[in-house]
Amino acid sequence: MKMSIQLKTLDQIKVMRRAGLLVGQTLELLKSSIKAGMRTDALDAIAAANIKRGGGRSNFDGYHGFKGTICVSLNDEIVHGIPGNRIIEDGDIVSIDCGAIVEGWHGDAAFSTIIGPARALDQKLLAVCEESMWRGIAAGHVGAHLSDIGHAVEQCIKSQGIFGILKEYGGHGIGTEMHQEPHVLNFGKRGFGPELTPGLALAIEPMITLGTHRTKLLKDGWTVVSADKSRGAHFEHTYALLPDGKPFVLTAIDGGKEHLGKLGVEISELIQ
Repeated sequence: MKMSIQLKTLDQIKVMRRAGLLVGQTLELLKSSIKAGMRTDALDAIAAANIKRGGGRSNFDGYHGFKGTICVSLNDEIVHGIPGNRIIEDGDIVSIDCGAIVEGWHGDAAFSTIIGPARALDQKLLAVCEESMWRGIAAGHVGAHLSDIGHAVEQCIKSQGIFGILKEYGGHGIGTEMHQEPHVLNFGKRGFGPELTPGLALAIEPMITLGTHRTKLLKDGWTVVSADKSRGAHFEHTYALLPDGKPFVLTAIDGGKEHLGKLGVEISELIQ
C-alpha cells in the first residue's frame, strides 16, 4: 500500500514553526520548573497555562481519551505516563512529552532529565538518546530514504554501548494531525522507504533503556514501561525540510542550529 504523506508549503511550515516554538518554549519552562517534591500534575498545569498563554491548545489532552497536556514518565516508564499525584524524587529520570496546535498545525517534542544527583550510567543513557535523535535528523536530508534516519539513530546508540531500542514505538509524520504517515523506525538498514523531499515534516523520537527493548503496557492503557524494570530515556524534535533543501527543527528554540551545526548540517534561513 502506498503511503499518503502530507507535504507542506513554506507558509504552512511557518505556522508549524509557531506551534513548534510554543512547544519548545513550554518544555524549556518545564525544565526550569521541575524539582524534587513536585507532583507530576503540577508540571501538567504549568504546561497547560503556558500553551494557552501562547495562543495554542494541547494536542495531547483528549487524544484517544488521554487526560493531560503532557506525558510525564518516570524511571522505568519510557513514554506516555499520565500526569497525576505521583511525587518526583531526587535521582528520578523524568521524561516529558508535549505537543501544541496553532491554527490547525501541530508541534511535538520531548526531553528527559535527571533530578538532583545523577548516576553516571543514567547520564550516559540520556546523552546517547539525545545524540541519536540529532544524528537521525541529520541523516534525514533531502534525497535520503526514510530508513536512513532509523539506521543513523541505531548506529549512534550501538556505538556507545548496550542499550535497548524500543521496537514498537517510533517517530512519525506530523502536520494537520499529530500522527501521520510515515512511521519512523529507530533502527534498520539504509536505503529503504520513500525518498525524503522538501515539504516533509517528521517527529524523530528515539526511546531507549538500560536493559532490553521489551516493554509492557500498564493497566491505565497508556503508560509504557520496560519489561525488565530498567530505566529509560526519550527525546523528540519536530523538523521540516524546506524548499531550499535544508532542514529546520521546528521545536528547537534555535531551529537546530547548534546541534546540527556540530554535525556539519546547515539549517534553512527561510524561517526566522
